[in-house]
Amino acid sequence: MKKAALLFLFCALLSCKNDDDNLNDNPYLTQPLISLDLNLNLPQYDALNFPSSTVVITSQGIRGIIVYNVNNSQYLAWELSDPNHIPNDCSAMEVEFPFAECTCDDDNRYDITTGQHVDNPDLYPMQFYRAERVGNIVRITN
Repeated sequence: MKKAALLFLFCALLSCKNDDDNLNDNPYLTQPLISLDLNLNLPQYDALNFPSSTVVITSQGIRGIIVYNVNNSQYLAWELSDPNHIPNDCSAMEVEFPFAECTCDDDNRYDITTGQHVDNPDLYPMQFYRAERVGNIVRITN
């Protein structure tokens, strides 16, 4: 009886799906390792001290990361590689608040406040990274 209960428990645990398993359902983009601390006291990140502002970080991610200040306590971070392309020369998006737009000839445009495609919600949304404010540091991870 113990063996049957242990077998059932083991099978139940294997069938559970972690929410993080769904983070990379996009076949075009990988999940690069992101570990980034942005010190809001530094001039290059000063814009993040103000709600509705953004900063683009080109040193991490696939094509870079955009960080958006929602309300000084909540921040969003998105990958700047178009989620509906295999990364290539034109898949890096350009930012003009509140949108990120692919430079390829397909007019893919995303709302950086939600990560969703502006015209077609059935397409992949922007790839999300965790962002949290701890004191004067905005920590970006995945």
